[in-house]
Amino acid sequence: MARGQQKVQSQQKNAKKAAEKKKSQGADQKTAAQATLVHICPVCWTQMPDPQTFKQHFESKHPNSPMPPELVDGPEPGCTMTTDQMLNDGT
Repeated sequence: MARGQQKVQSQQKNAKKAAEKKKSQGADQKTAAQATLVHICPVCWTQMPDPQTFKQHFESKHPNSPMPPELVDGPEPGCTMTTDQMLNDGT
């Protein structure tokens, strides 16, 4: 009977160790991966890691939808310079 009690205690101890190991390993990698996906497509809600990937996705998957303001290339809002002035500014 003593061996049966020892077996149960050993199983509980091992289960506790395995749960702690799994908890500490899995969550860190998953949260780190989720943290890098910062850009969300407003049409299909797909998450992307950087603006370049986001723009490529939007141009290929949603060509008929208007481009979100964060992806539009151009002068900053409130800028009064023309493109020619910006290009010739340093010369």
